[in-house]
Amino acid sequence: MTEELLEFSIEEQPPPAEAVTALPFPHNQQTFCRYEPIEKQIESVRVLVVDSLLRNEDDMSDVARSDWGIAAVTEIKRERKIAGMAIENILSNIERLVVSPTTQVAHLASVGLAARQFKPEAIVISGTLRDFDYYNPAVIETFAEFIRATNIPVLAICGGHQLVGLSFGARVVTLDRLEQHQQRENRPLEYQYRFVRITQPQDPIFRGINDPAAGLWKDAAKQAHVLRVWQNHGLQLDRVPEGFDLLATSYLCRNQMMVRRRNGQLIYTVQFHLEKSFEDWNKSHTRWEHPNESRDGRILFENFLQLALAHKS
Repeated sequence: MTEELLEFSIEEQPPPAEAVTALPFPHNQQTFCRYEPIEKQIESVRVLVVDSLLRNEDDMSDVARSDWGIAAVTEIKRERKIAGMAIENILSNIERLVVSPTTQVAHLASVGLAARQFKPEAIVISGTLRDFDYYNPAVIETFAEFIRATNIPVLAICGGHQLVGLSFGARVVTLDRLEQHQQRENRPLEYQYRFVRITQPQDPIFRGINDPAAGLWKDAAKQAHVLRVWQNHGLQLDRVPEGFDLLATSYLCRNQMMVRRRNGQLIYTVQFHLEKSFEDWNKSHTRWEHPNESRDGRILFENFLQLALAHKS
């Protein structure tokens, strides 16, 4: 992820309504989304939010120390800046979907201890910024031991999705299937809003996705089982790990979404950023907000929280 890729023009405004015409592809998409008020359907939930980005130099591997050298301090500061925005985005989703949420933030390296002390009803794992060979192997293994054993419902996002896959035996590779160290720069990326095809539409996580009242473009997509979601990644899992079921796919990255329902576990993972679900036009625009809301991401997030609450009972 680069600064250039993150930038977008906030001055560009959609054309007047009378000038808007249907786009021929995909799915007759319009250049705008209908406003849809959000009514909170969940009364309360305890959510542990996991910060998956590097925290300090102790979290770094020897590979990172060698590659970064004296720039390590600067790179860690960037990790912390991005982590703050990413965690704020996840917490904002929870606050806007739940009447009275209780949340706590923990780092990847201490997720097991935090889960025992906080006793969450759900865990949400953030995305990441760096290649996983830049992480101290002990941090990765500590997380892997936790995620393989926990019965707390989990939602893992982007880099979190890859961390879960890694913990269950998959490999993390570039989108053109090279090893991470073979292509640090100029990787192919999935970026901005993309369409993802649902492969298991009967899964309860997709409840309400194909509601005909969802919006203009969604009517045409109803029979196609398509999600419209925000993407920003250059790595992927090389396969669906044993014990997981593939839920959504795309041409550039096959494993877009998966679930594990074994041994009392409920683990949903998404390669895309479903937490980029809201746009607040009362705030100053930033590059972390987008002029089109990802309604589908918001519905998936809400469905996960509801499934998490049902899972405990």
